[in-house]
Amino acid sequence: MVKHQPLQVYERQLCLSCITGIYGCRWKRYQRSHDDTTKWELLWSLILLFTFCLLLVWFYFWWEAHNDYNEFNWFLYNRSGEWSDGTVPILATTAAGFTYIAFLTVLALCHVAVGQQLNLHWLHKIGVTAALLTTIIGVITVNQTWGEEWDVIPISLQATGPFLHIGALAAVTALSWIVAGQVAHAEKTRFQVVVLLLYLSVLLGIYMVPLSITSPCIMEPKDLKPRPDVIGHQGAPMLAPENTALSFQRALQMNVTGLEADVTISLDGVPFLMRDRTLRRTTDVEKVFPDRRLDDASLFNWTDLHRLNAGQWFLKDDPFWTVHTLSKSEKSQMGNQSICSLERLLRLASPHNRTVVFRLRRPPPKHPCYHSWINDTLEAVLSAGVPQSLVMWTPDEDRAQVRQAAPALVQTSVEKRNLQTLHQQGISQLLLRYNQASTRDIREFSQSNISLTLYTVNEPWLYSVLWCSGVSSVSSEAPHTLKKVPYPIWLMRPDEYCLIWVSADLISFAVVVGIFIFQKFRTSGMRSYNPEQIMLSAAVRRSSRDINIMKEKLIFSGQSQ
Repeated sequence: MVKHQPLQVYERQLCLSCITGIYGCRWKRYQRSHDDTTKWELLWSLILLFTFCLLLVWFYFWWEAHNDYNEFNWFLYNRSGEWSDGTVPILATTAAGFTYIAFLTVLALCHVAVGQQLNLHWLHKIGVTAALLTTIIGVITVNQTWGEEWDVIPISLQATGPFLHIGALAAVTALSWIVAGQVAHAEKTRFQVVVLLLYLSVLLGIYMVPLSITSPCIMEPKDLKPRPDVIGHQGAPMLAPENTALSFQRALQMNVTGLEADVTISLDGVPFLMRDRTLRRTTDVEKVFPDRRLDDASLFNWTDLHRLNAGQWFLKDDPFWTVHTLSKSEKSQMGNQSICSLERLLRLASPHNRTVVFRLRRPPPKHPCYHSWINDTLEAVLSAGVPQSLVMWTPDEDRAQVRQAAPALVQTSVEKRNLQTLHQQGISQLLLRYNQASTRDIREFSQSNISLTLYTVNEPWLYSVLWCSGVSSVSSEAPHTLKKVPYPIWLMRPDEYCLIWVSADLISFAVVVGIFIFQKFRTSGMRSYNPEQIMLSAAVRRSSRDINIMKEKLIFSGQSQ
């Protein structure tokens, strides 16, 4: 008589097979191992973790830099001579790389949780290396060419810091499940102590992070200053071609308190609005004057400038991805825009009692107005017939003479200077990039009766932070967006924030302690940590339908042959 007795039985482990298969191409049971991870693979695990952290910062940087995407594209245009949205490929590759590395990191943590040996596949090692090198090259490039943009990280943390702290606290608390499992199953006391101390150090650091979080939005509501005025930077360039009459009209419809523009002087002494050095990007100069397409914009006379179309480029390039929202009549109106003069801008703003601030670019040395550029511009301002108190004068050259000729002009500086210098020069306004003034600077200028305007502020979170800081006005390319912000996005009393902080820490600590106790109780009585062995033991008690018999041993009994 022959009896068939199972030697080993296995339960299907589809989830474990996917984890080890995707991470290290170990799809078969015999390919997996519970041995200690080799030093080489531990090194790759550290490289993977470092790449994840670096990509996390890189991704956060580009997410928050959304406020300055147009500035970045304009910077690329000045270097390449061709307009394109350079943020699209950067965002696509960053999102793809971060998703890939984050997925591998989660798989590595799953390996640790189930006690599997880490063995990253060579294709993934190539992918991790490529992601790491690409990110490092990107960081170096941004640091060398757009270094001032790194300031967006500490500024944005004033808005996101409290919420990122809660997210980090939740992540580290969840990680305690894996750490507690490793500590409970480890056989070496030294390993247990090192892992426990390392984890507790990180946890304690996360608990104490709020001590370093400083946000102007953590304040008493009664101390909140009035809503900052919004100045239309080049009008409303997201809704109409920049520096055109239509753009400024759209900005006035958004109830802006002022208009900002860039001014250049034509060959015959007419100040007109133009941001770029040449006319290629915002006009059809290549079509009308193909031989002069690379000439400086100031080398054209006003008659020639008035012949150029300054709206078709907006419909063609769609710099802010807003053209699809326009009607046919709006597109037709935008397509017929021409270059706007400074005098026309002043006359547009005057009936609405709106301030005009402009930055004047000096023409080239061979230009007829090279020496008279200040007088020519001042004459155009005075001849427009608008109240001088509505004009913010920014050029530093011949400022004393300008004050004598037009004492009511609002003297404005585009450079950050000490208070004594500002008062000596009679400057009552400052126009600075938003990263050039800290919360402390804003308060000091306000106390010294120096009005501060910060540019370019397009995102509601940045507007809210500056509002809480006490800034008096901002210059924006998106007045239609800021119009929808009647109150800071969030405002929290210090005692409320303290309560949330302490409560979150206590809840986290209680959960961590509970997890450690549960893991210790769960593994008590187990001689060794072998998840597969545990599953096999459990599988013997399951019905035969869920069991695959891998091998059989024949047991012969009965009568002898």
